[in-house]
Amino acid sequence: MPDPLQGIRVLDFGRFIAGPFCAALLADLGADVIRVEKVRGGEDRFLMPVTEAGDGAYYLQVNRGKRGMTLNPRAPEGRHVLQRLVATADVVVANLPDAALKALGLDYDALTAVKPDVILTSVSAFGTGGPSSHRLGFDGIGQAMSGIMYLSGRPGEPTKAYCPYVDFTTALVATVGTLAALLVRRDTGQGQQVRASLLASALTIANGMLMEQAMIRPDRVATGNRSQTQGPSDAFRTRDGWVLVQCIGQPLFRRWTELIGEPHWLDDPRFGDDRSRGDHGGVISERMAAWCGQRTTEEALAALDAARIPAGPVLSPQQVLDDAHVQAIGFLRSLASPGSDVDAPVADTPFTLSAASAATRGRAPALGEHTDAILTDLGYSAPAIAALHDRGAA
Repeated sequence: MPDPLQGIRVLDFGRFIAGPFCAALLADLGADVIRVEKVRGGEDRFLMPVTEAGDGAYYLQVNRGKRGMTLNPRAPEGRHVLQRLVATADVVVANLPDAALKALGLDYDALTAVKPDVILTSVSAFGTGGPSSHRLGFDGIGQAMSGIMYLSGRPGEPTKAYCPYVDFTTALVATVGTLAALLVRRDTGQGQQVRASLLASALTIANGMLMEQAMIRPDRVATGNRSQTQGPSDAFRTRDGWVLVQCIGQPLFRRWTELIGEPHWLDDPRFGDDRSRGDHGGVISERMAAWCGQRTTEEALAALDAARIPAGPVLSPQQVLDDAHVQAIGFLRSLASPGSDVDAPVADTPFTLSAASAATRGRAPALGEHTDAILTDLGYSAPAIAALHDRGAA
């Protein structure tokens, strides 16, 4: 099958997750993606280390399928290499504030001076135009400043999600924008700058609850795992674990009342619709907790499945890896990692195409693994490459 982005070259100056995962998805679609990082390795390479070299789990995930080179754009020789690289690029990805982009020669004006039709995809923490635009930030800051963290956990104990979903959402958003820019360039020959931000992504995720607050002022506070807008929708302890149950809408609630033996609740005004069931969710969760507490996880899920009520087990990371369904769909691909005897279970492309290729192309590169080959392709001789290394420029 054809590669949708065959012939497209992407320079990835991203850090941590949002920028690099955007570039990884472009690599999954067939682009030639070059991960460019500091000569001694970027700090994001060593987050959550899992190999002898110290490479981190997130690095292995969001840099799969790329070639890797080291470069110091602040050095005069490194800036020259950067310009030669940019001249070969279609897309540059960088999640840095505007001031940092300018300092590195990665701002849109500097890039278009070298390659007029280049596309710059930039990701920042807070976007542009506001008093916080210059500030740095991570995924958790987006969760905190969007209202999501306030409504997670329990009252008086705001809770951040363990996994950085705002980062990954931002990467997906940036990927959509980049693909749109490539379509425009195909038709017009014109490049452009694509902007995304962690805060914009978090506000998008939180938009429903923000609209509710603006329009009817419920002033909600956190209620743990229990939903405030439908029920039963909560996590329940079984005899040997936990399950999450989510009932949304009257048909599901009707089936649930039949399952637990409370059909008269259909006539109870406290449970007349999703909103009222959310308002009285404590009562519903108490009843469901008693039902689940009498059963094993397997028994509870079997009964809920037979009643066609959405539910799933709360799994530990090891249980996820061992889960029969997770293994059967083959979504976690085993990729070798330099410096480790254990393959990394790297998530594949989170979508499929029926008439084109979209898949993880290979493992993440070791530090500077392809530097010399890329410099050779740019026309540097072996002595010139050695000189760049000696001067700390590459």
